[in-house]
Amino acid sequence: MTFREYLSDRTERLIVGTVFAFAAAGFLLATGTAAGVLVILLIAWLAIAAGMLLFDYYKCRTRLRELWTVMDGLDEKYLFAECVPKGDGIYERKLLELTRRAGKSMIRAVSDAREAQRAYQEYVESWVHEIKTPMTAAELVCRNADAKTRQKLLPELAQIKAHVERALFYARSESAEKDILIREADLAEIAAQAIANHRTLLIENGVRVETEQIEQNVYTDAKWAAFLLGQLLQNAARYRSEHPVVTLSARRLGKQVQLAVSDNGIGIPAHEQPRVFDRGFTGQNGRARGGSTGMGLYLCRRVAGCLEADLRLSSEEGRGTRVTITFPAKENLTKT
Repeated sequence: MTFREYLSDRTERLIVGTVFAFAAAGFLLATGTAAGVLVILLIAWLAIAAGMLLFDYYKCRTRLRELWTVMDGLDEKYLFAECVPKGDGIYERKLLELTRRAGKSMIRAVSDAREAQRAYQEYVESWVHEIKTPMTAAELVCRNADAKTRQKLLPELAQIKAHVERALFYARSESAEKDILIREADLAEIAAQAIANHRTLLIENGVRVETEQIEQNVYTDAKWAAFLLGQLLQNAARYRSEHPVVTLSARRLGKQVQLAVSDNGIGIPAHEQPRVFDRGFTGQNGRARGGSTGMGLYLCRRVAGCLEADLRLSSEEGRGTRVTITFPAKENLTKT
């Protein structure tokens, strides 16, 4: 707080004090007080008033600095009212008491929200595990059916599995720090896992996957990285060209590794590219082809953030899309 801000806050008091001072001076002058004595009294009043203002200003500034120090030292800022030192005066103590009441109410709300989030995550994870049983049974039935039935049902089951997986990772991403374990991993194995997870979808859509120099070690969580890569493969299959090809290529950037996922699909209009990572954004291609949820790239950006990886997208309409994932160096990691 600056001295100007302090004076601005005390404007009314200063005006009232000045009015009373001049009123008193007028009264003394009218009762015969000598002008010299009156001047001395005014000077003394000004000196005392200025001293009191300065004292109060430094006291307020010191108190504010103390409170800011407490606030800056807290990880959970809403606990400020519980940790702040006792107020100096009755007015400040009353204000802090009101703040504590508000803080307790907010803490209860935050606790309830976290409990609801935890319950939701547990429900989704339980549902995902339960739904896998009938899905597996349905796949077995399809494989024993005639070729025409298999051709129709297996891609649909693959889509269901993809949506179920997306729901699971979306729920877990709300508390990713409990699930993610970043370790050195083989990028080629991660890519192979992602391709295997979406093999049916890729084959059904005639997508050819090529790899170039992906035999690299990266620091990431292999399960989450495979999910991220799988979302990009799904997009390549959904927005494919007549002869779809997806290329996975890696290169070293100092101690980092950059993986590029490039396709020759229909691409993304330039005016839509700044919004492709927004939750729920589908764009004209998604609306035209149907079935888009607008969650795939949103989850990719979210998962990349959890993995401390940099995710960037470039696209040219009618020619394809390129997504680069830059995995962090070991010494730059904050999650180990």
